[in-house]
Amino acid sequence: MKQADRKRALVLRNPKARRGQESLDGPFRQLELAGIDVTIETFEALPEIARDIVRLRSIADLIVICGGDGSISSGAMAVMESGLPLGIMPMGTANDLARTLAIPMDLTAAARVIAAGQTRRIDMGTVNGHAFFNVASIGLSSELAQGLDPTLKKRFGRLGYALAATKVLTKASRFHATITEKGRTTEVDTFQIAIGNGRHYGGGNVVRDDAEIDDGHLDLYSLELRNLWKLALMLRSFRSGTHGAWQEVRTARCVEFDILTKRPMPVNTDGEIVTATPAHFKVHPGAVAIFAPEADLRAEPMRMPMFHR
Repeated sequence: MKQADRKRALVLRNPKARRGQESLDGPFRQLELAGIDVTIETFEALPEIARDIVRLRSIADLIVICGGDGSISSGAMAVMESGLPLGIMPMGTANDLARTLAIPMDLTAAARVIAAGQTRRIDMGTVNGHAFFNVASIGLSSELAQGLDPTLKKRFGRLGYALAATKVLTKASRFHATITEKGRTTEVDTFQIAIGNGRHYGGGNVVRDDAEIDDGHLDLYSLELRNLWKLALMLRSFRSGTHGAWQEVRTARCVEFDILTKRPMPVNTDGEIVTATPAHFKVHPGAVAIFAPEADLRAEPMRMPMFHR
């Protein structure tokens, strides 16, 4: 291949990610065989990702982020502004965006997806100007993100999440919030409000059974239980995205939401605390092109009736 025909990849690697120390020799070889030259930049703090993209985008034809969902979301605004396609090397704990896009967890296979050159334009959500691809939440998930020891997360992966979640649930309490959509205001007492942009979150939970990451909408649910013990009975429905069938779960679909709480509460986006209420959520349709396998149009998701108040 002529040098003029080769492409340049800016690869951003997080060595502190759960799989951050794995060898990338095999994956990089796949890119080189496809005519893609690699420039590697390492980062240790999430704000560095956007700065590196802005600083080096002029020498790149594509961007590759090696890390987890938080790393990808941290670079999302800069990727969108650059107009460059994004490749994902799933090296985090949950890797929900990769799961949504059917990107392999095997790093060499993930590199082959980038090498193939097939892209898919996906939506991006924002809350107070901060990007997220999977879900943003207030309540239980934010408390979990704040209380999760990074060492525990890296060492035990999903088990680390489970251990931290058990601790959070024993102390959880409801909070009062105002939800506004399309000019309509609703007062709720809830344990959690989550707003999804993609399909998967939390290590494989489903935002809603018919949610897609390119449907141009955000999907909200509010967990309005009186006693949190009932959540154990509902867990399977969260894995399938049918939790809206429970009367205690309020659901809504819109392009923008506003959430107001009596006191400022932290907002967790794709595993990272980035802002606080009052919070304005918005979807940006087709904001980013990501290298992904071609969607299997024959695969229709199972859809069940949703309870909506």
